[in-house]
Amino acid sequence: MLMKLFKTSGGIVLQVENNFLLVDDDWDALINRDDLFSFLQKQTNAYRSVDQKDLNLLLTEKLQAPIGKQEVWAAGVTYLRSRDARMEEAKTGGNADFYEKVYEAERPELFFKALPHRVAAHNEEVYIRRDSKWNVPEPELTLYINANGNIQGYTIGNDMSSRDIEGENPLYLPQAKVYERSTALGPCLYISRDLIPKETPIHILIERENKKVFSDQITLARMKRSLTELAVYLFRECDFQYGCFLMTGTGMVPPSDFTLHPGDRVTITIDPIGSLINTVAMRPMRK
Repeated sequence: MLMKLFKTSGGIVLQVENNFLLVDDDWDALINRDDLFSFLQKQTNAYRSVDQKDLNLLLTEKLQAPIGKQEVWAAGVTYLRSRDARMEEAKTGGNADFYEKVYEAERPELFFKALPHRVAAHNEEVYIRRDSKWNVPEPELTLYINANGNIQGYTIGNDMSSRDIEGENPLYLPQAKVYERSTALGPCLYISRDLIPKETPIHILIERENKKVFSDQITLARMKRSLTELAVYLFRECDFQYGCFLMTGTGMVPPSDFTLHPGDRVTITIDPIGSLINTVAMRPMRK
């Protein structure tokens, strides 16, 4: 059964197959429960249908990122291609061995990525840093994990990264990864009773002036680490009152001569979640 939750400024919309229902509940309270799929399935008769006119308004003009009070974390070097790309960008700083070691290690790389106010929604702008010359998007399956450490849903994540800053020195990772609108999530929270299949493909398309400048795809089967493994490590010594989002790494990295430009359009697609579309920009200069 297809089930999605959309967070909008006009309320929560639940999609069950081709039916759209309005949920009168608090977002954080709703999603932060065990067996969210079964709960929503039982509650469908209690929710009222949304007419087409209101639905179009909610899912276009009023759509928000599917996040409330949760933190966003990220995993790195979970795909072989990501390891190779990180090693390539780190060569000039003499740091390539770090990425080889973390790829082979038992312990994954996990890092803090964003608080909710820095997260862009579907069709909103993501930013690139002014002090970086090598900026790329990183398309990632993103987990929603509840306060008990159980995966309850999935969304699409764009982990914007400044590759030259991280490559110069691994200790610069927070600056390469954490800044205004360095993260996008959306368009919805896909709810499933089971783990998302390993055969699930992830696609990325980058367009500049309406022309394709990069595209690629990969399946989750190319991940070295399992989704539950990443969740377990994140919750080893951290508590998350409202649950959290965990981006699971990327296996698609543009070539080293590619960097994002303001105005570029990034589309990341993961079926059955949908597509997350963002336009690239720079943070407005301070007056």
